[in-house]
Amino acid sequence: MMSAFALCGRAQSYTNEYPKDMQKMAAKWVKKGEWRNGFTKASPAPTVNLAEFYIQYHRNPEQWQALFRWLQQTDLMALPAGRVPIPGTQLTVSVEDGDNWCSQDDLRKGKGSESHRQKIDVMYVVRGYEGFCLLDHETSRPQADYKPDRLEYFFQYDRLKQFENIPGTFNIMFPCDWHVAKVKTSHESQNLRVLVIKMDYAL
Repeated sequence: MMSAFALCGRAQSYTNEYPKDMQKMAAKWVKKGEWRNGFTKASPAPTVNLAEFYIQYHRNPEQWQALFRWLQQTDLMALPAGRVPIPGTQLTVSVEDGDNWCSQDDLRKGKGSESHRQKIDVMYVVRGYEGFCLLDHETSRPQADYKPDRLEYFFQYDRLKQFENIPGTFNIMFPCDWHVAKVKTSHESQNLRVLVIKMDYAL
């Protein structure tokens, strides 16, 4: 398997790009569902880099299996807001109740972007809709030096890829997925409950 991190310096559009045969193999693996470990509540969003998912899962299967088992067995609406540990693991879930806050004007001003090097963000919307953006790699650049574990970016508004995280899907932000979360949507209510799980990024 090629190193995902090594590809970060290449001028790709919005995420790491892998050879077509790798992408097809990963898509078949995801569809087959062995990764689910009994998890039936949601599937990867169309924006998930499936090749990255395949690689990271196989480098650290116990961590991913524990996450999906916990998601399946837990009443996610009954969780208290705040940080919740996943029993038997070192994983912690951030249970966030609140509103989408980032407007289109905020995006035009360059607000809200981030990426990570040491962790993967798994984002699962339990209630509501979360607006989201991916930054174009060709025209975006870091605002400052890396400070563990976050980078912020200068980016071009007209090169953003905008979409929604919705119930029944989960998103995964790998280190090369530079993103903006909690973007206001066209829905009447901006209120949502979203789980954010920090997974180890395995080199």
